[in-house]
Amino acid sequence: MMMKRRFSSWSRLLLWSHAAGVILFYLILWLRGSQRERPGQPVKQNEQAEAPSLVSIIVPARDEERNIHRCVTSLLDQDYDNSEVIAVDDGSTDGTASILADLAREHPRGQRLRVERVDELPVGWAGKPHALHLGTQAARGDWLLFTDADTWHAPGALRFAMQQANNEDADLLSLGSTQELPGFWNKVLMPLAYMGISMLYPIKAVNDPRSPIALANGQYILIRRSAYNIVGGYARPDLRATLLDDRDLARVVKDNGFHLRLDDGRGLIHVWMYQDLREAWRGWRKNVYLGNRGGLPFFLLQLIGLPLVAIAPFVLLLTGWFMPARRERDEINLAAAAELASLLAYRGWLDRMVGVPWYYALTHPVAGAIFEGILAQSAWRVITRHGVDWRGRQYYGK
Repeated sequence: MMMKRRFSSWSRLLLWSHAAGVILFYLILWLRGSQRERPGQPVKQNEQAEAPSLVSIIVPARDEERNIHRCVTSLLDQDYDNSEVIAVDDGSTDGTASILADLAREHPRGQRLRVERVDELPVGWAGKPHALHLGTQAARGDWLLFTDADTWHAPGALRFAMQQANNEDADLLSLGSTQELPGFWNKVLMPLAYMGISMLYPIKAVNDPRSPIALANGQYILIRRSAYNIVGGYARPDLRATLLDDRDLARVVKDNGFHLRLDDGRGLIHVWMYQDLREAWRGWRKNVYLGNRGGLPFFLLQLIGLPLVAIAPFVLLLTGWFMPARRERDEINLAAAAELASLLAYRGWLDRMVGVPWYYALTHPVAGAIFEGILAQSAWRVITRHGVDWRGRQYYGK
């Protein structure tokens, strides 16, 4: 009887410790995420400076025939008066090159578009940093804008970004984007991806010059040409082969004392990252281990912690239903209800921010299980040197 009471006491302690941990976890995530700032409205045309700085917009594109026309058209249609678009065709084997040629010839502002071609990736470089570096060599602007081929931009996006950068005296301004999430799996996975990013890179710390934490959104990075040149840009040895070109550029800029700013650009920049579950798995697998902060020990803690905060609250509720003793069943159900209340409240807020219907919160354990597999495989492929495959190229292999 003493053994049974002792076991019961330890079980209750474990149960309520877990409940307290889950509640605290989602409360902290909400506090971090709620510090995200919304942008103001783009300025009217007559409020723009009389002599705007030249902005060179650089778009790396590798087999992007699905997206490149919409992206480049939206960039040529910007209502900012002084810009050029440099599309870097990174060894595409599909129709990317012909689409770019048609745009340069047929678009009313086609004279603003130049196309650079990469036929062979030099040794020691990753594809995207090399394409961006090639684009900067051809650029004439005082500012550089790095953006992805799967984005498209509202007409006032660049004008707003330049005003924001000047108002905040930012050397690097990065804008978050509206995630277009057609299909079931995009809506399942994106909220959990946002959860992980906000846990590792809280926005307040990113924008605090006293904090070493740095992050940029590679879908929209606006940087002063002078700052880019001073830090060495993507030609730096430590940036040439990175697969986290946005975060690592932000880190270098911030480490060198320049002003980094990450703001909310929803409604101005849109992106459709992945088409299906297979593409999403491969895309996140490329980043999650390399983008981790805190080294291998902290990564292992994440592997253990993710099921505890994403899956266990739902399992606990099911467990309570099958407990034979009413007192234990009621206590387990109470703890599960407290955990799920915090989880679903956080997910409700996050889903509204990402634009996902509220009922996708019920897929939280499914997303947790999928990301557990992505985390484990990402770490295994890098640590064992099996390599990371992306866009037909292998990195971090033997």
